[in-house]
Amino acid sequence: MILLAELTNPRAAQAFFDYLKTQHITAKLMPKSAQRVEIWVDEAHHAKADVLWHEFEQDSSADKYWSASWDVGTTDSGLAYQGASFDLKARFDALSWLNRSVSLVSVGLYLAFMFGGFNGLFSVLKFNPANPLQWFTPAIIHFSAIHLIFNLMWWMSLGSKIEQALSSRHLVFLFLFTALISNWAQFLLVGDNFGGLSGVVYGLLGFCWIYGYYSKNEQLAVSQPIVGFMLVWLALGFADVLFVSMANWAHLFGLIAGCVAGWALAWQAKK
Repeated sequence: MILLAELTNPRAAQAFFDYLKTQHITAKLMPKSAQRVEIWVDEAHHAKADVLWHEFEQDSSADKYWSASWDVGTTDSGLAYQGASFDLKARFDALSWLNRSVSLVSVGLYLAFMFGGFNGLFSVLKFNPANPLQWFTPAIIHFSAIHLIFNLMWWMSLGSKIEQALSSRHLVFLFLFTALISNWAQFLLVGDNFGGLSGVVYGLLGFCWIYGYYSKNEQLAVSQPIVGFMLVWLALGFADVLFVSMANWAHLFGLIAGCVAGWALAWQAKK
């Protein structure tokens, strides 16, 4: 193997190492000290890895590196990340205006709910078939910290993948389209007592899954373990064994809407 790079940030080294895995490049991490890590690559892949390394040097906070650990489904290097500057703030700073805005508004509303504003705000934001704006606002309502954190984690990760591979306009379209379909489905099949980004998140998952597969866009591809986990979670929600109330129809129709959008845009791109 050939030495590709040496980093003084173990977390950054892990991110790039996992990204190399997503590009089907054989690599090895070699810790030399608490804060010094070498990355070695297979000789046959060195030229390609060197190009990717220079891209990483230009923008090491890009979400494709952060999300690579999710995509490969493991971080098996055994590195310690204490004191690493490759932190959550750097990742948040790299988000687009839309990604930040949805995240911050969702957090702000949840805090407002906690401090006594639930009844007034929920009545204004919950689904209302007579008000087109309220066809979308349920997506930014969350009822628990776990609900909020889980959704925002996926929203930031998948949303950034879409923006980097395609554009912010695609993310705006997908947010509006999947929120519209998932919210209407949940309302028609169950009622208006629901909220959360889950329908949109499943829509983004479906889009990345189908668009990445048909367009052969590796930057948008989602690994099988990730898809499998989310589909199992969807099935468990319908089985009602999670002891929490979930907007299952919003999840399902959000996923379907995202898959349809992914197939349509991939077909259009091929034409």
